[in-house]
Amino acid sequence: MLACHSGGVSPRAAPPARPFRAALHAATGAPRLYRAARHAGAGPVEAGRVLLTSAQVLLLVAPQAGGVPGRQNAVRHFVWQAALTARHGSMVARAVAAAQEEGSVDPLDSAADLRNNGLGQSYGAQHASRLAALPLRAALRELLEVGLARWRAGDLAATGRRGGARAARRPRRGSRGRATPPAPS
Repeated sequence: MLACHSGGVSPRAAPPARPFRAALHAATGAPRLYRAARHAGAGPVEAGRVLLTSAQVLLLVAPQAGGVPGRQNAVRHFVWQAALTARHGSMVARAVAAAQEEGSVDPLDSAADLRNNGLGQSYGAQHASRLAALPLRAALRELLEVGLARWRAGDLAATGRRGGARAARRPRRGSRGRATPPAPS
């Protein structure tokens, strides 16, 4: 691989495969998502709106969901897919989600993403008429709150600190919503 240094070109060792694949995956994201939306039946303008929705989720929602390992990614995928499903239909949302995971460098992260995407798609389909009627930012704010609540309830998956995909922890509850006491020994 060649790198440009101060106007000159010098040889440099190729980067490790994983970071290179991750950078390539990120750089080809927008065209890949646009093509997926078009192949799923979206027109050119609608496919552009899919990209706009995706960018809004990254810029507005993701930063507000951070702070806890795994939460930002889990909530982002839930909100993203709920919004796409409500506004563009389940075929477009599923195609765009599949295109996003295509070429992913981390199969465990992809497994968590697939779970969260499915939950978002289901929520978006159930609430499509209300979410589609809202301005995009208002819909994303509402979905952020739902996503955070789903995270706290343990419904969304995240990649564990040791590399395994896991669902967020759910508190044990008794029949009346109280924490279940330990079983007698």
